[in-house]
Amino acid sequence: MLKFILCSSVAIAALAGVARADVVPGEGIVVSATRIATPDAQVASSVTVITAADIEARQDRSLPDVLREVPGLSITQSGGAGGQSSLFMRGTNANQVKLLLDGIDLGDPSTPSGAADISKLLADDFAQVEVLRGPAGALYGSDAIGGVVNIITKAGEGPMKIVARVEGGSFDSFNQSASASGSQGALHYAATIQHFHAGATPVTPSNLLQPGEAAHDDFYDNVSATAKLGYDVAENFDLGLVTRYVNSLGKVTGDAFDAITFASFPSPIQTRISAIQYQTRGTAHLSLGRFDQTLGLAYGSTITATQDPDNGDSRAIGDRLKLDWQGRVAVMDGQTLVLGAETSRDALHPGLSFGFPSTLSRGITTHAGYGEIQSDFGSGFYNSASIRYDDNSRFGSKPTWRLAPAWVIERTGTKVKASAGTGFKAPSLQQLYGTFGGNAALKPETSFGYDIGLEQAFGPLTAGVTWFHNDIKNLIVSGGAPLFLLANIGRARTDGIESFVTWKALETLRFTAAYTYTDAIDAATRLALLRRPRHKASVNTDWQVTDALSLDATLRYVGPQIDGNRDFSIPRLKMPGYASLDIAASYRLTDMWTLFGRIENATDTSYQSPDGFLRPGIGATGGIKVTL
Repeated sequence: MLKFILCSSVAIAALAGVARADVVPGEGIVVSATRIATPDAQVASSVTVITAADIEARQDRSLPDVLREVPGLSITQSGGAGGQSSLFMRGTNANQVKLLLDGIDLGDPSTPSGAADISKLLADDFAQVEVLRGPAGALYGSDAIGGVVNIITKAGEGPMKIVARVEGGSFDSFNQSASASGSQGALHYAATIQHFHAGATPVTPSNLLQPGEAAHDDFYDNVSATAKLGYDVAENFDLGLVTRYVNSLGKVTGDAFDAITFASFPSPIQTRISAIQYQTRGTAHLSLGRFDQTLGLAYGSTITATQDPDNGDSRAIGDRLKLDWQGRVAVMDGQTLVLGAETSRDALHPGLSFGFPSTLSRGITTHAGYGEIQSDFGSGFYNSASIRYDDNSRFGSKPTWRLAPAWVIERTGTKVKASAGTGFKAPSLQQLYGTFGGNAALKPETSFGYDIGLEQAFGPLTAGVTWFHNDIKNLIVSGGAPLFLLANIGRARTDGIESFVTWKALETLRFTAAYTYTDAIDAATRLALLRRPRHKASVNTDWQVTDALSLDATLRYVGPQIDGNRDFSIPRLKMPGYASLDIAASYRLTDMWTLFGRIENATDTSYQSPDGFLRPGIGATGGIKVTL
């Protein structure tokens, strides 16, 4: 079940190194929201926390699955599992959301927008996913205009534990995972290998096919391996290392074009997309009483090769090297100072673009420093104030700021909270230097946003509502003919309401409902932005029926939205809304063996998201898990 927690300021996981400090906090404690472990009652911005227990109950297998019910988020996925996924937060663009995993920035320097493809992230090793909404530039720098998705993976503790799972079902799916974790003396460890396979997912609407053309099902195969190690050198000093390797292969239906009419139609020959991703980060953590500090060094690379029979082959290669330091000082009772410094280098390497050699090697270096003061003034009043300065080798400097106060009235179970801040999105290397449309004169996209909200507890029931507003300027869009260069000419405004209700009907039975209203418009044309549904709602039921049997059900509704057709020859059309139901169950046979199964889209709803790409119909999957 989703746990809705209100948090302050933005955060990167200070505990996102892999040392002792990285162990996931207990109930009611949020780490990544302020870079330090903080009771959720003391923080102010809207954060949804999804735990490993939530993920297991719903049997989510990838990050898009994990995020589907989060308020304020809209996800589109082109095709079945592994299809290109885009995450829109509070109506902002898909590349305006920061994605972190154990302190590693997963933004991809090789992609046109610089955004990571969230579909490639399998979820079996996730300990906690935190989704923070609102401008987050003051502690995160670039990309966090809409907010932050921060993933903390599982760490080892205690005697060795081995867990293995195998499952199969609809769409020629056959998935396995195995993990080992624990600690031995000063060493603690966790390692996971995951394999996801969906060999036959129908995704192409029949009305788009040429006469006599057969539809091809999507194929997707993903092997992911992760490891998280820590070593306690002394009581106050520890080292850590986290690594993640992903090797994926997809076979999808691309688009072909009629040479005479230039009309587009699904290609009769599939496109093959292979990607190899690697991320690693090492940390050294030292605690000196009132002063605590962590030094980290991270590296990530992505190589994506596309064999497209209609448009030519492509190959994109990018990497990032980042050095960061963060210190925490307890200045006095109720006042904690967080300081940090970072330097990173993003690089784009020679490749192919639609059969043509792409840009020469290019790179951008960014230096940054930030500070945050977290305050407890007594009488239930808390505040977080932060400021950051980024210096980019391409466009120069960019300062950002953020304030996030909260007032908690314990006797009535009331919290009033607000936040305001700025953010920016630096142009990607492809936008600056790409073969088609690149413009080295681009400036950062910028934003100012604020929100105000109320949370109220009524015994076993808790409800909350937040109103938000964002103004975004200098959006990077095509400048039009004759060269179709990208330019900073776009402006957008987003407003909306996020709300939730949780009811613990019994100790073993909980209901969660969420509703989001989003009004996202182009500020110049007053037209709705694409792929941002105004209405989104979900209801989740999590029931531990007996000690052995657990059930989970989620009903999801996504309202109508504006989209373009598959080849954007029709740039604006209205997509209908849809509703779907997912059901999951597990039964523990013994302490060692557990049977589980799920039905996805149990209503067999037929819908497209985005237009021209069917989402999977009803599908059933079942399997067995062993725990040693």
